[in-house]
Amino acid sequence: MPHKQTKAVRIQTERTNEMEHSTPLFLTSSFCFDNTEEMRAAFADESDDNIYSRFSNPGVQEFIDKMCALEDAEAGYATASGMSAVFGSFMALMKQGDHLLGCNAIFGSTHTVISKYLPRFGIEFSYVPADATEKDWEAAIRPNTKMIYLETPTNPGLDVLDLEMIGRVAKKHNIIFNVDNCFATPMAQQPIAYGADLVVHSATKWLDGQGRVLGGVVVGKKELIKEIYLFCRSTGPALSPFNAWVLSKSLETLDVRMERHASNALFISEALEKHEKISSLRYPFLQSHPQYAIAKKQMQNGGGVVCFELKGGLDAGRKFLNSLEMLSLTANLGDTRSIASHPASTTHAKLSEAERQAVNITPGLIRISVGLEHKEDILNDILQALEKC
Repeated sequence: MPHKQTKAVRIQTERTNEMEHSTPLFLTSSFCFDNTEEMRAAFADESDDNIYSRFSNPGVQEFIDKMCALEDAEAGYATASGMSAVFGSFMALMKQGDHLLGCNAIFGSTHTVISKYLPRFGIEFSYVPADATEKDWEAAIRPNTKMIYLETPTNPGLDVLDLEMIGRVAKKHNIIFNVDNCFATPMAQQPIAYGADLVVHSATKWLDGQGRVLGGVVVGKKELIKEIYLFCRSTGPALSPFNAWVLSKSLETLDVRMERHASNALFISEALEKHEKISSLRYPFLQSHPQYAIAKKQMQNGGGVVCFELKGGLDAGRKFLNSLEMLSLTANLGDTRSIASHPASTTHAKLSEAERQAVNITPGLIRISVGLEHKEDILNDILQALEKC
């Protein structure tokens, strides 16, 4: 049985008569049939023939197949963005009267969907903190709880949640366990091994890894993915064939890229942990991280994100970001190029002050997406900016 890294390189759409080595682009909106019976069978779901690229496309399927291999999942569906994957996984599987239980430390747009839009469809929600115990999760479950949703490590605070423990709770109560694995990637963590039923990704981030295209994907149990497919097939958040082609090629280098991202991030963390301008710093594979033991248990590396709190708060944060000479200021992460951001005023600005404080998103919090540049160059740019704040 090939290793997953090999599968990410070698899984490929069946070669055409042109005998190409690299998968071609299937830039077509629809697909043809030799006769009416083949067309009827396709529309009746009696065959796997492609009909329309909103439903399926060979290049999109190649990307899905690679992600299923990496996450050890039965099936998957790819979407136009990470948020459409998250939303599709909610709406296809929950209905009016259901309850979603989540961790309060989640991406800002996901919080908006859960807190603002799910209630419009009659779906209740509640949160537990990232450091909740097994008893806390048990106590938060309601008779109508249909899904547990979380991300680990969390964005941007890098809390690490115990997937094995929460998976045990979900299984005990027959609740769908849905995990956002964007920050870790399947090269560092496989939530299905710890009981997850679904795994979602913003493919825009590390999976692409070069800041080029948008995309999302959800993989997991076949029966759940079928419902997500049917919902998304009708509502339309399909991944474009071009973006799928880019993402599929990106997965061929995911392993080597994440190895470098993680080693650079660990180097940066160790160098900055005791810096006089920084009051606290988090990285999952630092022994000072409060969930270090959990991270070492369920992750193969610490990922590519580092976050730290500046002693000078908001004013220091502004000076730091404006003093950076190499790192980019942009609304993304997971790029070859290192990126610095200020979550309180950007990705999590829609949260109230109380909500931000509850998940440790303070005015002086800085998130660094550590790129593939030489580690000394990344560190030197951060150090010179710290001297000016």
